[in-house]
Amino acid sequence: MVDLLTLLAFIPAALALNLTPGADMLFCFGQGLRSGPRAAVAASAGIGAGGMIHVMIAGLGLGALVAAAPWAFDVIRWIGVAYLLYLAVQVLREGRADRDGAPGLSARRAFMTGMMVNLTNPKVILFVLAFVPQFVRPDAGSVLGQFVVLGAVISLGGFVINGAVGVFASGIGRRMVRGGRALSWITSAIFVALAARLAVLERI
Repeated sequence: MVDLLTLLAFIPAALALNLTPGADMLFCFGQGLRSGPRAAVAASAGIGAGGMIHVMIAGLGLGALVAAAPWAFDVIRWIGVAYLLYLAVQVLREGRADRDGAPGLSARRAFMTGMMVNLTNPKVILFVLAFVPQFVRPDAGSVLGQFVVLGAVISLGGFVINGAVGVFASGIGRRMVRGGRALSWITSAIFVALAARLAVLERI
């Protein structure tokens, strides 16, 4: 398993990555803005769960396929783009219901959405393949076990930080509720921006 010194070196590196604004943080911000703190925390948990699945895939060696096969990367990437655009359209279609006082996204749906957004971003698994192995020592025991421990550190840190950003955004969202459809347009624009970012993503 991961030795203590390696773990102590890994934690600040992972925390620095978690604190760097990115797609996950922006997604949780959008969920909090639109559907409130519960949905934001659930979306963050879903992203963390998706990240752990990526870590398991990388630990099993399957991630090398994505790294080596450009077509696999592009297929996953464009599925992600389509899914984010679908979410953007759904937000606008549901804007009227939100404005009339209907509840926003449920925690369960926010969790599943966050997980799907993470799983359809192939750059996550390529990042895991580039970053995590630097802290894995084959002579320290199960490589998969080390991947899981280190991935859990990243996911837990991301869950706390992205969830906090989403909760903060929910406060802004409550103050903007009277803005009617403007809130839906802002949230939809966030999803479109994420889709555009993924569409022009360069492979690492």
